[in-house]
Amino acid sequence: MAGSDTRRDFLELAAAAALAGSLAQPSVAKERTPRKRIAILTTLWSYLHHGQHIGDRFLVGYPWEGDWHTPEVEVVSAYVAQKPTAADMQSREAEYGFPQGDLAPQRARQFGFGLYPTIAEALRCGGDSLAVDGVVIIAEHGEYPYNEKGQHLYPRAEFFQQVVDIFDADGRSVPVFNDKHLSYNFDKALAMVDHGRRLGFPMLAGSSLPVTWRMPEMEIPLGAPITEALAIGPSTSLDSSGFHALEALQCLVERRKGGETGIQNVQLLEGDAVWEAMHRGAWSRELMSRALSRSDLVEGITLVDARTQDLAEAGVLEEIVTDPKAVLFRYQDGLQATLLMLPGATGDYTAAVRTGKRDEVLSTKFHLPPNPNVVYSACLAHHIEQMILTGRPNYPIERTLLVSGLLEAAHDSRVDGHRPQLTPQLAISYHAPRQSQYCRS
Repeated sequence: MAGSDTRRDFLELAAAAALAGSLAQPSVAKERTPRKRIAILTTLWSYLHHGQHIGDRFLVGYPWEGDWHTPEVEVVSAYVAQKPTAADMQSREAEYGFPQGDLAPQRARQFGFGLYPTIAEALRCGGDSLAVDGVVIIAEHGEYPYNEKGQHLYPRAEFFQQVVDIFDADGRSVPVFNDKHLSYNFDKALAMVDHGRRLGFPMLAGSSLPVTWRMPEMEIPLGAPITEALAIGPSTSLDSSGFHALEALQCLVERRKGGETGIQNVQLLEGDAVWEAMHRGAWSRELMSRALSRSDLVEGITLVDARTQDLAEAGVLEEIVTDPKAVLFRYQDGLQATLLMLPGATGDYTAAVRTGKRDEVLSTKFHLPPNPNVVYSACLAHHIEQMILTGRPNYPIERTLLVSGLLEAAHDSRVDGHRPQLTPQLAISYHAPRQSQYCRS
């Protein structure tokens, strides 16, 4: 819900937007085609939260292919559901050395867009009908509860439903991007995709990892036979780094022979059960070693006296990782995949895939340049912008739908005593784009 401060700011910010727009309008001779107009709907617009480092790309631009790219879309409106709490601001000030707060009013004044108290008003820019050409939903961060499964109940599906209600009421729809997984609930996620199909508007969603740089550059040949796959993430948060790692792995394995077929079962392991599974061969030690070898942010003894360390050596992980998690999942076509979450061992996202008749292993790191610039969000912003400009997403929404359901099934496994979960609802088939969409320059 929008706070009363947001409503009080509305008239002032809307007037500022109108004034800035009147002063900044380019001449017809200089710009024949007006820029596409977009609305940003976010839970929080403050320093280094997703609303800030994705939203700001469309205000100030971003580096792209060796040059500075000025967006071909224009932010004309925004809705921000919450402001950072005092505790959040204090902790971030202690971490980064300067005060943190709600950046939305300052951004609205500086860049001349309207800050509206409801999603409907943001989409209609305060008028009577849909007044934007694209919608960017960033419902990550903020004060939202957890359910009994441990899922963070961010209102992605709820924001999306309000957008669809406006589309239905006004008889027009536009492209929509949704940051990260579609919803914590698979039925809600599926309904979101169904709405897109019903109304015929393009959708894009998911993590920045599938489109960031890979070190080394690594492409799974389209149609290659894949017999095993493994990804490694740096944290134990399923909803946060777990989703990123799972979608990074999915963007690799979806390229296998026959295309994507869906997932048959999912199991989450935690603590000592992870090491027990490792020792009985639940996943390939070779793939784990190859994925670990791609990490640059190696922890363990390296943080003590800078010695290098083979993280795959017997006993090392058990000694330095105190809270391991593993997600084991099998696809409908028999492919076995594993996500290892190893805090204390690595700070990187890496993956390894066994492919080809010659038993070849391909591995890479999904490169995330450091804070505060967060340049990897530029790669994601590029694909969002392209979808809004062309009306075509560069990769399929089914990828994020599948991973959203996979993530929920991992939570279900935990509350069910870590037993495997059959997932007939995840029999989702689709084909990957001919070329992977990761950054190559």
